[in-house]
Amino acid sequence: MRKRNESVTVEHERAAAAAAAVPGPLDKGCSLRRSLRLPSSAAAEGMKRPLGRRYGLWFRLRKIILWLLGVYIAIPFLVKLCPAIQAKLVFLNFVRVPYFIDLKRPQDQGLNHTCNYYLQPEEDVTIGVWHTVPAALWKNARGKDQPWFEEALGSSHPVILYLHGNAGTRGGDHRVELYKVLSSLGYHVVTFDYRGWGDSIGSPSERGMTYDALHVFDWIKARSGDNPVYIWGHSLGTGVATNLVRRLCERETPPDALILESPFTNIREEARSHPFSVIYRYFPGFDWFFLDPITTSGIKFANDENVKYISCSLLILHAEDDPVVPFHLGKKLYNIAATSRSFRDYKVQFVPFHTDLGYRHKYIYRSPELPRILREFLGKSEHEHHH
Repeated sequence: MRKRNESVTVEHERAAAAAAAVPGPLDKGCSLRRSLRLPSSAAAEGMKRPLGRRYGLWFRLRKIILWLLGVYIAIPFLVKLCPAIQAKLVFLNFVRVPYFIDLKRPQDQGLNHTCNYYLQPEEDVTIGVWHTVPAALWKNARGKDQPWFEEALGSSHPVILYLHGNAGTRGGDHRVELYKVLSSLGYHVVTFDYRGWGDSIGSPSERGMTYDALHVFDWIKARSGDNPVYIWGHSLGTGVATNLVRRLCERETPPDALILESPFTNIREEARSHPFSVIYRYFPGFDWFFLDPITTSGIKFANDENVKYISCSLLILHAEDDPVVPFHLGKKLYNIAATSRSFRDYKVQFVPFHTDLGYRHKYIYRSPELPRILREFLGKSEHEHHH
């Protein structure tokens, strides 16, 4: 009896275990629902990840846009509060290109017939000067010292005082190439770095730059005898040139001619037209924020006013594709000069260079027509200079 009961109990336990191992209808349903939920949850998680990435990217992009917008709005106020910033942007004397050149050694730039001087226009101001002699004197000039070069200014060759634009130094590539062209045409070329440029000592200002130019002009005239002296200004240097020539005419010692390459009317109009001003040109209060600080700094370079007081021949050279000083400003300056009473007894000429030539702001020296233009305007050929 006990054995039978034991066997029944064992069989009952086995049956219960088997029943637990085999899922019933309810268990089957729960397992099915669980198996169906798993893929749905995985898909949702997969969708959340790219959405999260997109949101994070948009958040970062929005932060960058807001930061740029803040900087854009802050700059006008910074310029207004610190006019010296705008003055720095006008002069760009802190930009020294090309770098790592020794201005004491013009021969390193291919100018073997050039001497480096230092002059002192005022106390605590020293300016570096290059004097390139005409190509005809090239062999004689090799190895000569400053006294020989100074004496050479009295030879029967005209002299061009070259006033460069902003940024860079007297050793800038396009400037050096122009010196070579002018030297080959029989001219002495005297150029210098204004105070605060290159290796010249002093702080830049319109008054200081003009005084430096006046000092060099007088230095040349003291050594050149009766030889013609022409003044050539480029870009910002045209502002220095007209300041200088106006002053020379007022003291009745005008140069023999004035040449303006890529000139503007005045610094306010040039600043308004400059490529750097494009992003702010339509900013509310543009003149008040950006142009008034230039005037506050004492910077005018009023070519349009100066030409009304200049009494000497004037030649204007301008490329139609000039991206820095727009062509229309050079043309406007010519129209003002051509109708000015001060030029009624002098030649005023405007020479445009077509866009297709690609001379832009600083490559007019490449023009094969330049020697003819200068010869006809200045009225002297290279042959006449040598005799």
